[in-house]
Amino acid sequence: MAMIKLAKLSIVGVGMRSHAGSGDNLFKALGEEGINIQLISTSEIKISVVVNEKYLESGTKCLHDAFGLHLDIKEVGTSN
Repeated sequence: MAMIKLAKLSIVGVGMRSHAGSGDNLFKALGEEGINIQLISTSEIKISVVVNEKYLESGTKCLHDAFGLHLDIKEVGTSN
């Protein structure tokens, strides 16, 4: 029997208490990448999902994009 390796991806922040939609952003981003979620765990300030380990890098990148974490620090807070 082949063993499936798993990885955990999480979004964390106290702002999740007051900003709705964090879970929606996470699930939409992973879904658009075709990444199946095996398990979901939540708390007031954290959402974690377990995925196949082969999606760890692509999942991390798509979540960084979905939450604007790929932006250069100079880009944050500036408006054009």
